[in-house]
Amino acid sequence: MVDPKTSSEEPRRELLAGASKWGMRGALAAAYGMLGLFAVRFLYPARAARLEWMFVAETDHFNVGDALLYRGPSGETVNIARQEDGGSEKDYIALSSTCPHLGCQVHWEAHNDRFFCPCHNGVFDRGGKGVSGPPGDAGQSLPRYSLRVDGGLLFIEMPVETLTADGGKKRHAKQGEVIARVEGIHAAGHDPCLSGRRLTRSVDGSLV
Repeated sequence: MVDPKTSSEEPRRELLAGASKWGMRGALAAAYGMLGLFAVRFLYPARAARLEWMFVAETDHFNVGDALLYRGPSGETVNIARQEDGGSEKDYIALSSTCPHLGCQVHWEAHNDRFFCPCHNGVFDRGGKGVSGPPGDAGQSLPRYSLRVDGGLLFIEMPVETLTADGGKKRHAKQGEVIARVEGIHAAGHDPCLSGRRLTRSVDGSLV
């Protein structure tokens, strides 16, 4: 005589064994898929954005102590300040205008020979190194961009390509431009996290 209890447990054991088998297969498939993804990334790493020289201003119209705000094709914003009067690109410096602490807007103060972030009193020396406030405490610096003077014209080297959603390359048709102001946080005591401004990363990884 067949035991009803044994008869009912047999299909249950088979069901559990089947579920376990398919679960293991699914885990193996996921593991192999992740391994394949890492292999593809290793064999075909992301290429850096192409850099091009872009016109900024005529040097005759850029006096010592002056600064301007430049926006690149990818949206990054840069403070360009003239600190010397030697007639070459060494007279100028181009630094990201976005503070690495929380993303507030940094500006050049010629009278103090420094770059200053008003949100939390972050101070950077004339070379962009954090020396006081949160950036100084964290050892942070402002990302720097290359400049060139040619025939009385000042140029900056900026990225002109970006990755598209499908992993391809899309070239920006527009050039950079001098702007009056960045939409962002400029006042003391403000937290950019509460401003609603969406931060992005530049080619060097900095927030812009």
